[in-house]
Amino acid sequence: MLGLSHVYLRSSRTDILPNVTKRLIDVDDTLLEQASGVLRTRTMKDTVNQALGEVVRAELRRRHADRLVRMDGLAIDDPEVMAGAWRS
Repeated sequence: MLGLSHVYLRSSRTDILPNVTKRLIDVDDTLLEQASGVLRTRTMKDTVNQALGEVVRAELRRRHADRLVRMDGLAIDDPEVMAGAWRS
């Protein structure tokens, strides 16, 4: 018979549930229901976590779009760089 050490991972619990904190908050039920419908999530936890992720990803997309508009750190308008990009 195998002992429990063969069943469970040897890592700590924090590796299984990273950065998770239980919180008590007031949530707008209508917004939660609407967000759940948009995100197609079934639980409040999934809805909140996915919505938070969407907010962060939207901000990253906005920052990348701003960099493209400003050509910040890009060499797309440098003919020498672009000549090397177009190979036969």
